[in-house]
Formats: sequence, C-alpha cells, structure tokens
Amino acid sequence: MGTEAWVGTGESVGTEAWVGTGESVGTEAWVGTGESVAPGQSVEFVNLAVSGAQTRDVLERQLPAGAALRPDLVSVIVGVNDTLRCTFDIHAVAARLDTVYGAFAEQGAVLLTACLPDPGGTLGLPGALARPLARRQRAVNAVVHALSERYGALHLHAAEGAWLTDRAMWSADRLHPGERGHRQLAVRFHAVLAEAGIATGAAPSPEPDFPAPTTSASLWWLATAGTGWVARRCTDLLPQLLTLAADELRHRARGTSARLDLRASAAVSAALAALSVAERQPDAA
Repeated sequence: MGTEAWVGTGESVGTEAWVGTGESVGTEAWVGTGESVAPGQSVEFVNLAVSGAQTRDVLERQLPAGAALRPDLVSVIVGVNDTLRCTFDIHAVAARLDTVYGAFAEQGAVLLTACLPDPGGTLGLPGALARPLARRQRAVNAVVHALSERYGALHLHAAEGAWLTDRAMWSADRLHPGERGHRQLAVRFHAVLAEAGIATGAAPSPEPDFPAPTTSASLWWLATAGTGWVARRCTDLLPQLLTLAADELRHRARGTSARLDLRASAAVSAALAALSVAERQPDAA
C-alpha cells in the first residue's frame, strides 16, 4: 500500500481537521490523528494553513504548493480573515474558492471544507458592529456550501452550535479555538470522514490536556499580543466597520434592516451566477 498525501490549506482553523491534540499544529501533533483516522496506513501530512490567511493567499501561495503534492485528501478552510478586511468582496472570494476547489478536484483529491462562525459573535462585539461581520460570514458560508456541493466536498457545518458560546472552547483572543475547541472540531471532522468511509480508527479524545485560559490570561493577551492585532484592524477594518455600523443603525431606526440582508443575499447569488457564466463561455466559443 502506497503513502497517501493529506494536505491542510487555509487559515489556522484549517489545521483542526488533522490536529485534535491541542493548539500545537506541528507534524508531531498530526501523527496521533493520522492513527485515529487511518490506522496502519502510511499517511504523509503537509500543513500549508497559515494564521491570518485569506482566500487570496490560498489561491496564490497554498494552491500551487498543495497541487504539486497531488494530495489524496485536502482541506480548504478559509474565509473568516477575508471578512475582517476592508477589501472584502464576495465576488472575489467566490472566484478564488471556485478556482482552488476546482484545481484540487480535477486532480482527484477528496475535498474537506467547513463553514465557520462569524468573528463578531465570538469576539462579543456590540450588535451594530457584529451584524455587518455576521452578514459577511453568512455570505462566505453560503458560497462555501454551494461550491462544496458543486465539487462533491465533504463538508462540516461549524457555524452554529452550543460550542460557539462556550467560553472554555476559545483561546484568550476569543477569535481562535483553544485546546478544547480544537478537539471539538477535530472530533467533528473525524465524524465527517468516518461517514465517508475514510476515517476507520477511533475518534480523537475531546478532553483537553490543559485548562481553558483564565480571565487574567485573556487580559494579558490583550495587553501584549492583542494590542498589535487591534492596531492593525483599527487601520484596516475599523474605519469601514464604523461606517457599516452607522448604516446598520440608520436602517434599524427606519425598520428597513431586512434590506441589508437582501442586498447581501443578492450579492452571493450574483457571485455564484458569475461563476456559472464563466464556465459556459469556453463552450460557446
């Protein structure tokens, strides 16, 4: 039996499809997961997922590197970081994901995808600030759902559930899962793979080896690493987000908030329709 290549792409959450053993994402952490998924089988894990990655990074950097490995199984889990940028464009996100999914599917790889929770909710932002981010994440998730179906991907719906509001699931930054959250996602990914007949071993343990971050740890993160993150977002997303929040409040006062949802849904439909048109054009030539 030959060695299978399993590749993880996307943002940092993309590693949880393979890890399930804590917040370390090194190769040594993947070995146990490999045994639980494919005991006795030779599997080579390659992690191309990077914290902070956007769909552009996956398309331009991770896809060429991943495709060169001709993976048997590849996870493409990305999108949250796109919503946290002032350059967010659902048409561009859809086009990039379509290219990435299509390239791996054409090689015969099994695709593993997931829709993710909106960052405004996990960060606990005020409603007027959280709703625009939630709307963006719903748009990304709608695209991921549609393209996952188009390319026959194995898909995990991770955007809802009690785990989202369980503080113990999250790290100090409240944006990334902590160890318990990593394990929760790994267990759910394992279930998806098991249902498809790919995972044949026991599921990873959901129980963490370390305690959840304390309030003091969260405050320490904010005072140290968190300040840099906030500063970057203040010069990138925040000015636009404040404008979106003001628009949100105006529509709420007028009772026309539904228009914002309809506008976002129309943008998703247009983005997916544009992909279909692009696919038909070569045949018409």
